[in-house]
Amino acid sequence: MIDADGKQIGIVPFTEALLKAQERQLDLIQVTEHVDPPVCKIGDYGKYLYQLEKKAREAKKPTAGEVKEVRLTFTISSHDLETRATQAKKFLERGYVVRVTLPLRGRQRFLEQFAIQKVNTFLHMVSSSLPIKVERELRREPRGLSLIIGK
Repeated sequence: MIDADGKQIGIVPFTEALLKAQERQLDLIQVTEHVDPPVCKIGDYGKYLYQLEKKAREAKKPTAGEVKEVRLTFTISSHDLETRATQAKKFLERGYVVRVTLPLRGRQRFLEQFAIQKVNTFLHMVSSSLPIKVERELRREPRGLSLIIGK
C-alpha cells in the first residue's frame, strides 16, 4: 500500500487500509489488481481519474508536429517527380507535415521561374488525389526554395 504522501506502508489488511483512508477523508484506490496482494494507495479518487485521463490524452496526441522533407532538384524528371509526390502523399496520410525543398545552385538561381514551375507541378500531383493545405507559402531561402504542406 502507498500512503497519500507517496510513502510505501507495506502489506496492510484491507480493513485497516480502509480505516486509514477514512481517517484522512480520502479514498482507497486500487492501482493494479494483477499482482497478489493488489497494490492500493490512499488519495483523492477524482484527482486520480483526472491524472489517468491526462495520460491518455498525452498518449493520443497526433504526430502531426513532426516534419518530413521531400527534396526536389532543378533537373528532376517527370517520373521522379511523380515518385516524390507519391512519397509525400504517404507522409501526409500518416499525419506528418511535409517540407518541400528545391535547392538552387550557381546559374540555377537566375532561372527561379522554372524552379517555381517544378514546385507547382509537384503540388498539383499531390493535390490531385489528396486534399492538402499549404501551411507556409513558397519562399526563397538562401539555398533555394521551400514550402510546407499539411493535410
